[in-house]
Amino acid sequence: MTSDVHVPSGTFLGHPRGLFLLFMTEMWERFSYYGMRALLVLYAVAATNAVNPGLGWDNAQALTLYAWYTGLVYFTPLFGGWLADNFIGQRKSVIIGGLVMALGQFALASPLGIMGTSPAWSFDSLGIAFPETATSFYVGLLLLVIGNGFFKPNISTMVGDLYPQGDARRDGAFTIFYMGINLGAFLAPLVCSTLGEDPAYGWRVGFLAAGIGMLLSVVIQLAFAQRYIGDIGREPAAARSLKLAGGHKVPLTPDERDRLRVIFVIFVFVVMFWAAFEQAGGLMNLFADQYTDREVGGFTVPTGWFQSLNPLFIVLLAPFFSMLWSKLGTSGRNPKTPVKMYIGLLQVALGFIFLVVAVFEMQRTADMKSAMLWLVLGYLFHTTGELCISPVGLSMVTKLAPLRLGSLMMGVWFMINFVANTLAGYIGAFSEHIGEYDWMVSLATDVGVRAEHAGLLGVFGGLAALLIAFSLVLWAISGRIVRWMHGAEGK
Repeated sequence: MTSDVHVPSGTFLGHPRGLFLLFMTEMWERFSYYGMRALLVLYAVAATNAVNPGLGWDNAQALTLYAWYTGLVYFTPLFGGWLADNFIGQRKSVIIGGLVMALGQFALASPLGIMGTSPAWSFDSLGIAFPETATSFYVGLLLLVIGNGFFKPNISTMVGDLYPQGDARRDGAFTIFYMGINLGAFLAPLVCSTLGEDPAYGWRVGFLAAGIGMLLSVVIQLAFAQRYIGDIGREPAAARSLKLAGGHKVPLTPDERDRLRVIFVIFVFVVMFWAAFEQAGGLMNLFADQYTDREVGGFTVPTGWFQSLNPLFIVLLAPFFSMLWSKLGTSGRNPKTPVKMYIGLLQVALGFIFLVVAVFEMQRTADMKSAMLWLVLGYLFHTTGELCISPVGLSMVTKLAPLRLGSLMMGVWFMINFVANTLAGYIGAFSEHIGEYDWMVSLATDVGVRAEHAGLLGVFGGLAALLIAFSLVLWAISGRIVRWMHGAEGK
């Protein structure tokens, strides 16, 4: 992709000032998303007669819902990207998506069902069974899914359009942009979980706070976009591409086809990364709630606060990674994308190894809980791995995708999260059942783990082993992948 539209002059910290406008837009949208995500599973499993009543679902039902919701919010960007490329442009898509998501959050915060109470939903062939609950709950989730489809692929594509092809600053720019994502994700649980988990306020106030964050994102974009990003995102990419081609449609070149092939090959490995990483909002959230000693003096750390660890580490470490990639890029020593990614997979594997250590520690404590240290270390190495994979992947798509397919291919990239998040929820739910297999119970007891914790050992240990295997395969084929990129990342 290339920047062929007017971009206002002026830089800040060596980058176009528009990067930091997009940073703020994305920050508040992610505040909204992660604030709601930190509450979703906890709200679903809270008893209906609790002091802070929830839906009263069991863990498996809540994790299945989590799987489908977090999967679908990354499926709809495929359609949102196509609509933006061909009809409405990225700027309008971002505004439409933001407003629809705000409505979704306010629907979740509604004290009454929009249309009363929904019947229980059951799709036996898919293994889905969602109990009866307020219609506003399901309507809110649906609006969030639709709105994210318009917003997510297009805000990222506009970041890439700030830079000309071959600009060594692009990986660093996406790391800074990613810092904005995670600053919002860091603040979200501190606000939304603190309100939502407190019976004095309740879950709905937490959802309301998430909706207000989404409205702030839209206001920032409407107020400052023209000043800081000029005409970027106004014209659909297909129309821009046609102009640059002299008004004639041209087929993809062999190099362009190879570059698209890279995106789909890397897709496979990043699915495994996100399927493991997204245990954060599901299984790891429940692990923090049920199996982690959260007492510090006389204070009990709210479960949702652990959701802020990953974004906190991102905010602290992203500037270092951004400077590292930019410095290596100017000297011609920046590692190629597949190299960064297999290093990242190994680091996420190490994070799960720390969680395996936590499971073993649980066997030695009277209350069968582990120290917070292991969970913190798990999040730390998940974060360093993420910084080698996720922002680098976003940058890669903007380098490799042809202009007329830019947002569409970003939507394809977010399909990774659809597949992975759906898989992640089932992996988390499987921890409830893997302990029922005799071979797993036997393996667990042989190494000193109680039968009731065999599922945790199996999921955490299995994910570590799979991540190591995938990293080795990516290492083995990385040379071929680089050749298919045809110099898109420089010589």
